[in-house]
Amino acid sequence: MRAPRSTYRLQLHEGFTLHDAAALVPYLKDLGADWVYLSPLLTAERGSTHGYDVTDPSAVDPARGGPEGLQALSDAAHQAGMGVLVDIVPNHMGVATPSANRWWWSVLQEGRSSRYAEAFDIDWDAGAGRLRLPVLGENSDALDELRIEDGALHYYEQTFPIAEGTYSPGDTAREVHDRQHYELLSWRRADNELNYRRFFGVNTLAGVRVEVPWVFEETHAEVGRWFREALVDGLRIDHPDGLADPAGYLGQLSELTGGAYVLVEKILEPGEKLPERWPVAGTTGYDALAEVDRLFVDPQAAGLLTDASDAEPYRHMIHDTKRAVADGLLQSEVQRLVRLLPEDSGLDAAVAADAIAELLACFPVYRSYLPDGAEYLEEAVLNARVRRPDLEPALDVLVPLLRGEGTGSGLDELPVRFQQTSGMVMAKGVEDTAFYRYSRLTSLNEVGADPSLFALEPHDLHLAMLVRQQEAPLAMTTLSTHDTKRSEDTRARISVLSEIPREWTEAVATLGELLPLGDRPLADLVWQALAGTWPLERERAHAYAEKAAREAGQSTTWTAPDEAFEKQLHALVDGAWDHPEANAVLSSVVERITSAGWSNALGAKLVQLTMPGVPDVYQGTELWDHSLVDPDNRRPVDYSLRTAVAEAGQGQPGPVDDSGAAKLRVTREALRLRREQPELFSGYSALGSEGPAAEHVFGFDRGGALSLVTRLPLGLASAGGWRGTTVQLPQGNYTDRLSGKSHKGGSVEAEELFEHYPVALLVRQEAS
Repeated sequence: MRAPRSTYRLQLHEGFTLHDAAALVPYLKDLGADWVYLSPLLTAERGSTHGYDVTDPSAVDPARGGPEGLQALSDAAHQAGMGVLVDIVPNHMGVATPSANRWWWSVLQEGRSSRYAEAFDIDWDAGAGRLRLPVLGENSDALDELRIEDGALHYYEQTFPIAEGTYSPGDTAREVHDRQHYELLSWRRADNELNYRRFFGVNTLAGVRVEVPWVFEETHAEVGRWFREALVDGLRIDHPDGLADPAGYLGQLSELTGGAYVLVEKILEPGEKLPERWPVAGTTGYDALAEVDRLFVDPQAAGLLTDASDAEPYRHMIHDTKRAVADGLLQSEVQRLVRLLPEDSGLDAAVAADAIAELLACFPVYRSYLPDGAEYLEEAVLNARVRRPDLEPALDVLVPLLRGEGTGSGLDELPVRFQQTSGMVMAKGVEDTAFYRYSRLTSLNEVGADPSLFALEPHDLHLAMLVRQQEAPLAMTTLSTHDTKRSEDTRARISVLSEIPREWTEAVATLGELLPLGDRPLADLVWQALAGTWPLERERAHAYAEKAAREAGQSTTWTAPDEAFEKQLHALVDGAWDHPEANAVLSSVVERITSAGWSNALGAKLVQLTMPGVPDVYQGTELWDHSLVDPDNRRPVDYSLRTAVAEAGQGQPGPVDDSGAAKLRVTREALRLRREQPELFSGYSALGSEGPAAEHVFGFDRGGALSLVTRLPLGLASAGGWRGTTVQLPQGNYTDRLSGKSHKGGSVEAEELFEHYPVALLVRQEAS
């Protein structure tokens, strides 16, 4: 199996196509990237900026460059000695525009008799034989707004097919609608009455049953061509947790690709591991991100920031947010599980729904993959019994069924669908709700991370690195993605607040008096976002604050926005610019933490790029990138600027300043070294340090390449600097790829190592 030494992720869309990516290859090669890593390529909804809403899996999207673009990109990359990694989406298809998806259109037109009815995960019986489409407005007479044009039903800009023999001149549009294989209903009824599986709570992404052999073959025919024609070298699999049988799917995929390099976008909770039977190289790196970030958080701040945040304990918070999702947004999935219970179970439907929702809320990881992960179901059961002893009789009936006991060979639909559902509940309840409510230190609220784990001691990070080297040396490592809630540099700056917890909490209290909101956790989250990204464009701040407030769902929501509260929220955001005293407070904090944030960012980047695993650089983050959640982190990247900075930085090292040249230098030198001398990255051993500031050094030897970084820089400075602290280097002669300085093995002064940058990348020279 050919595996990358590093990757560089590009987001493809109409404004940045495969042809643009091909033209960027020389820059990426010069940067040191080994493989080009592409967002989804298959034909998606028109205007899609992400590509996860695939409407035609049989062709590369013309809007993204089409097959000619893929050929051009592949040729450019391979001629440069680089590989190509592509993101694919097996779990769902885009159905926002039915006419754009011939599979979906066929199902709407022909119902159960359509060849493609088997491809989608539809419970026809729940809809009395009709597929429920939640597209109408709230008004009770919305069906009267239907019209018939060009042989199709229209609702405003949306178009739906008419089954053969169901329309004759004189029929009203509503009468024709009532004869169709689908039923149009209010969007507000989706959460309770939907009868097709969605991607999370997105009505326009319909779940696909890729476990059906012909569905796999037809949705992956184009992917297979990429490998037969040597266009693509590896794959990233989006959301495998949505699949009925991830292990079976990945086995089929391995056969299709000839055992190519494959990664899964799988979020692992602390201590959780991928099932060993999955034929993959590892995850896309959220677990690595969580480990690296916590190295730069001061553990001593935990108590003060916890008290100031006024938040309930995290484990209780996420139970409640997950339970709210199971009872609300994903209630239709819970009801589908209830319908799968045996008729002789003896359970009342309402009690069964209550018990299932409680188990989902108590599930400690995203999902199990029975028989893998059976212990997580047992843990959920124990927690449910503690929280809801009144449900014990129902649990006694349910749990054997969810284990798959007594069903003969294999697992039947109930336990499989429960496993698919638990991941949905976790994602919506934790990432998309609790992460916006738990504002103790928001750099910790990242996809794949547990915000209740505040910091990681160097010793524990070394242990995690050794395990990674032994168990997942080809898994991806990352710091920023298209899905991260905050970019790596934003988090690095926010983490500095842990070094000045009293100053920060006092600043937030003052800001709360100057610009009151009435929702303390949300105000804290917004002020941290502003501190982490300042100065930023005002419209970006407004967009983020509104999204964060609606996701949190405490004072306003997406489905029922509170206009008065949101007006007050936007006034707070404007006040960051327009209120002189508030602006002065915020500006003072930002001035205090900016340089330390740069130090954290360089340290985190060097660790991520040189630690065990395959490092990914998300588009544009080779310079400072202070982005927030999507769509903010998917803004266009100025590659002419990056090219100019790279060309200007080819000589002597410059300062660490707002140009970002220092970060680009760290990124380029680490990537180039990994590509040019991979033998220097074949092991892992910790580097020791001694002296009064020893805790501020973190270093490791990968087998000839040594990475050393500064941690907790404000604490270091306030204590008087390095004060004779030394680092013990292995014997040999070394050159720092970043500063050009030479060092001899043995005891070396930290002050000498970090004279120019807060990080050092040492390379052992061959003895003369």
